[in-house]
Amino acid sequence: MMVERLFEAALWRSRFIVILAVVSSLMSAVILFLTATADVIGIAVRSLGYALGPPHLSEEYEAFHSQIVGHIISSVDDYLLATVLLIFSLGLYELFISKIDVAQEDARHSSKILLIQNLDDLKDRLAKVVLMILIVTFFKNVIHTSFSDPLGILYLGIGILFVALALYFTGKSAHAGEK
Repeated sequence: MMVERLFEAALWRSRFIVILAVVSSLMSAVILFLTATADVIGIAVRSLGYALGPPHLSEEYEAFHSQIVGHIISSVDDYLLATVLLIFSLGLYELFISKIDVAQEDARHSSKILLIQNLDDLKDRLAKVVLMILIVTFFKNVIHTSFSDPLGILYLGIGILFVALALYFTGKSAHAGEK
């Protein structure tokens, strides 16, 4: 009986190993937020230099525009991934360690998106952000694709249809959960 009680106590306390994942995910989120922000600042500086510089040819403008849009989309992608890591970190902490009292108190005045009640909450929130990452990645790839035949344009249309359907069904499932 005593050995069983000691074993169960040790087993229960083993959940604190999740702290490693919480801290690592949080650090990764901070790194991505800082990296994406630095990239956006760099883009702003380059854009300012471009705008204040001498007039440019249309080919130069197209190349510059493509580069800027690519960087901005990549930054959005990084921000979304950082958000996934932040939600994951908070969710793991709430599920395995303890409820975050400050978040519970603050939820009365702000969004409840970061409050995780169970594993399904965590899964749903992560799935929605991951879907947004996939959509951003899809459009980033579309921007850098040139279509030389009608079949490529058809594939683009089908891809956009699938993205629209994914958003539609995600929104539909969110509204179904509210009822």
